[in-house]
Amino acid sequence: MALLTFVTVIGFDDIIYPFQNQGLSVVFSWIFMLFAFVIPYELIAAQMGSTFTLNGGGLATWVRHSSNDTLGYWTSWMYWSSTLPYLVDVANSVIVALSWLVLGNNTLDKHMSNLWFGIFTFAIILIFILLENSFKRSLEVMSIIGGGAMFVMTILFVIMTIAGLLHGNPIATQPFDWSAFIPKFDTHYFASTGLLIFAMSGAELGAAYITKMRNPKSEYPKAMIMLAIMTAFLTIFGSFSLGVFFNAHHLPNDLKMNGAYYAFQMLGESFGMGKILLYVFGVVQLLYMLAQLAVLIDAASRVLSADTAANFMPKWLLKQNRFGRPIHSYVFTAGLCLFLLLLSGTLPNINTIFNWLLNLNGIVSPYKTCWVFFAFMALRAHQDRFDSPYVFMRNKYAALAVGAWCFIFTFTCATLGFMPQEAKFGTAAFTHQFWLNVLSVLVLFGLGFIMPLWARFEKHRQQH
Repeated sequence: MALLTFVTVIGFDDIIYPFQNQGLSVVFSWIFMLFAFVIPYELIAAQMGSTFTLNGGGLATWVRHSSNDTLGYWTSWMYWSSTLPYLVDVANSVIVALSWLVLGNNTLDKHMSNLWFGIFTFAIILIFILLENSFKRSLEVMSIIGGGAMFVMTILFVIMTIAGLLHGNPIATQPFDWSAFIPKFDTHYFASTGLLIFAMSGAELGAAYITKMRNPKSEYPKAMIMLAIMTAFLTIFGSFSLGVFFNAHHLPNDLKMNGAYYAFQMLGESFGMGKILLYVFGVVQLLYMLAQLAVLIDAASRVLSADTAANFMPKWLLKQNRFGRPIHSYVFTAGLCLFLLLLSGTLPNINTIFNWLLNLNGIVSPYKTCWVFFAFMALRAHQDRFDSPYVFMRNKYAALAVGAWCFIFTFTCATLGFMPQEAKFGTAAFTHQFWLNVLSVLVLFGLGFIMPLWARFEKHRQQH
């Protein structure tokens, strides 16, 4: 369960993204986030998961049973729709991984236009939806392989970086002292914090599979604790190691898209191994991204179709195939992914498309994560009604205060994320990306209003 959830929570790329935004000061941000957000978030998820073990809806189940059906529906809708920008982003990353394996360099944009980048991205999503319906065991197998391999590669990167320093390898970031780790607390810093929440969130996704565990009441909290430890190691030491290979004061413009490959290429060259580590990472990254596609397509659609009140959703969307998978949810998923690809096609180049889709996740993902803390506060406010084998903070009011802090912090970071991070304020690029953010969020979340109306129309037709 920890590895399955780890695939969706954190990867080597998730360290690269905030590193470009904040430089080495991101180490301070990771440490702050670890204690102020990650540990309470994952232990909150542990209590919620151990309390509601009988239903397969995950976060939607938590909200529905701790509050009401209407909020449960909205949770499932926001959860599902917020995964779509990431789904497209992961499909983009598959193409980038393949390009590095084939070309061995960063020249993808010289060999592929924006149009073909979008077409191949959409083709990967469609192919994977078909594969997801063909192989029942693909999810578990790919998650274990992908999650395990990525964690091993990250440990390898950190260990080899330290070994290189001990043998006298130079540090790219200069000066490499305390001043390099102190953040500049401005609007850009707080606007980019949503990406850290996005990078560290996803623990609740594993709750959709909690019924498959042998003893979920005791094993799920242990999985969340293991997940927190893995996340802490990867983010803090991984970011420190990046500062050794990249000058944090002058980072490449395409670091978010190609930074992980640059890192392993430089690591291999520093040990006289040429591009061997680059290609090994490329294979691992490809497996990891395919595993993420499997988890996202399957789990998100399960959240949409499982344990949500039938009167909120049209029957068409909930229809399942012979494998018990919500086939029409997959079709709807593909349609909205195509919408996001068409929007991204208005941007100037592949690197900008990649960065915009990634930054969009820093808005929608934290908004979705707010429901975790809402459900926790609702449960603890009426804790006498529920049986929680694992309890995060025995004191009711302290628990409510922590839940409220996490909710406010997450909501604020999500809202600030509407501000584009790679474009300067007042420029045409800033305005363009800002309105793309607004339109995307309005469509992704706003369609949730239409589904209950559609369901009512269906019932009205059946009655007449």
